[in-house]
Amino acid sequence: MSPPPLRVVLADDERMVRTALRAILEAEPDLTVVGEAADGAEAVSVVRATTPDVVLMDVRMPGIDGIRATEQILGGMAEPPRILVVTTFENDAYVYDALRAGAAGFLLKRASPEELLGAVRLIARGDSLLFPTAVRSLAAAHVRAAAPAAPWVARLTDREADVLRLMATGLSNHEMSERLGVGPQTVKTHVAAVLAKTGSRDRTQAVIAAYEGGFNMKKG
Repeated sequence: MSPPPLRVVLADDERMVRTALRAILEAEPDLTVVGEAADGAEAVSVVRATTPDVVLMDVRMPGIDGIRATEQILGGMAEPPRILVVTTFENDAYVYDALRAGAAGFLLKRASPEELLGAVRLIARGDSLLFPTAVRSLAAAHVRAAAPAAPWVARLTDREADVLRLMATGLSNHEMSERLGVGPQTVKTHVAAVLAKTGSRDRTQAVIAAYEGGFNMKKG
């Protein structure tokens, strides 16, 4: 018996964008759109009413923007959905703020249908969708280079530090397992330790914490 389809909410102030996204998603048997919103306030309401697995969230919307909506959704639900920011510009400061607020990753509106579908499925299973170069550039524009290292940095083991560096490159647990020459369960354990020590909800938050906490992204 097949699992139920992943439930998705679309939040974008442009009806044509929502219509296009719905058409792409609902052509897939494992995905279904359970609600739409034209602004952040409506997104919060729709998400609470429909309890989706994934939200595709535009960041620039009237009234409550996607950043505030992300904060309200993640802070106000016992089991919140995974939020994927959909944006026009990868260097938009709004994107960085949305990632800081708890979004699991971001995708450009010019992405192909295949990239969109892959992104939804990826974050639905608990992974993060990061574009390392873009996140590094965004962090450089927002983080004070002279800031002292956060206390958690010194508490990382050498292997946990290696895992965090690989997380920042966007590698999956399986890819990190191959890179480090250890089993997938070992990587999963290290990732969990990194999340705990950085106080992060997920991998995206851990990478943001690394940049903001003065963690050395280069080994040695």
